Amino acid sequence: MNQEMSPVDWAKRPILEKYADFTGRASRAEFWWYALALVVAGIIVAIVEGILGLSHMIFYIFGPLSLLFRAATIVPSLAVSARRLHDTNRPGWWVLLPLIPELLMLIMAAMTAGAVAAGGGIGAAIGGAALTGLIGLVALVGAVVLIVFCAMPSQPGSNQYGPNPNGEGGAGPVLAE
Repeated sequence: MNQEMSPVDWAKRPILEKYADFTGRASRAEFWWYALALVVAGIIVAIVEGILGLSHMIFYIFGPLSLLFRAATIVPSLAVSARRLHDTNRPGWWVLLPLIPELLMLIMAAMTAGAVAAGGGIGAAIGGAALTGLIGLVALVGAVVLIVFCAMPSQPGSNQYGPNPNGEGGAGPVLAE
């Protein structure tokens, strides 16, 4: 069955068939076609928000449609990422590698804004921005490591997370023409 799937089938599988399935393995085709579909859909949502004048309404960053889009896709995105990591014989917890520093970065940015609002002056702003930027750099490094792990080939044969999604040979799926 997997040998006959088209790129569109691979892209919609994490949403329609495996929305919150963190078990098993995901092939590179499933992960990367899904990632491409998210990028394209995100661009379309941003264009629609721009046309409707809705962009940057929430925290001066998000529009309501893009926030809903992100909320709807966070679970399948984490799930397909965890399954992809399983396919390279790594625990799915690696998906949190860039997320933890990002959360710390948001907290630090809020604390900096609070310190500046409380009269901390330029010193508080510069110090907070520097620390937030350093934490952001750690998040970036974590994201790059995660991308490298997801780009690696499948572990041949079965592993502790299940059978190889590409079959025993592990050569990868053949896309329908």
